[in-house]
Amino acid sequence: MREIVLDTETTGFEPAEGDRIVEIGAVELINHMPTGRTYHQYINPQRTMPQAAFEVHGLGDDFLRDKPVFKDIAQDFIDFVGDSKMVIHNAKFDMKFLNAELGWLNRPLLPMDQALDTLDIARRRFPGSPASLDALCRRFGIDNSSRTLHGALLDSEILAEVYLELIGGRQPDLVLQGRSSQKTQTSEPGEWRAYPRETPLPSRITDAETAAHTAFVDSLGDGALWKKLA
Repeated sequence: MREIVLDTETTGFEPAEGDRIVEIGAVELINHMPTGRTYHQYINPQRTMPQAAFEVHGLGDDFLRDKPVFKDIAQDFIDFVGDSKMVIHNAKFDMKFLNAELGWLNRPLLPMDQALDTLDIARRRFPGSPASLDALCRRFGIDNSSRTLHGALLDSEILAEVYLELIGGRQPDLVLQGRSSQKTQTSEPGEWRAYPRETPLPSRITDAETAAHTAFVDSLGDGALWKKLA
């Protein structure tokens, strides 16, 4: 099962009033485990950044001026998401902006039922309690100390950990290593690949243990099952 944990940053709250997306970050999960494949893109909104929005994410006009506009990254984004479920905190907000951007390009819109809203899940599970991403990190003991400003990729990586807690608890091997700011191009949407470690883990079996095991198997004779399976 492939899922995309996704977040956006914008110039404001309403695309109908001229607000635009300025950043998209997404993390791929396969069977609730991160694959290491991510999507990250800054976007030139073709308008000035309001001060209130800048104070949230720190993305200003000078930084965004040389970034691509949405129409130039739209296909890469759609290719990454494919038809996978999108896990989003307050999905109505992000979907509103994504579909506004796609609509302005006369592209097909993303169906709302493709989005899974972790805000709704949190409110159902903990009625009456704060359900912001920061509040959920505190509840689940997730380290979000690097979140001094909102950032789409960082927030999607943190949300991936929150999401797994919301649906029943983190997998013991869930480690979102090397939170990167680079977009990764790998397999086709929906195709799972194993991502090998850059440096293989050293064997925990010593030479002495290997020799002792070999001697033990030899002592069992030629009909030993372990010899047939070797």
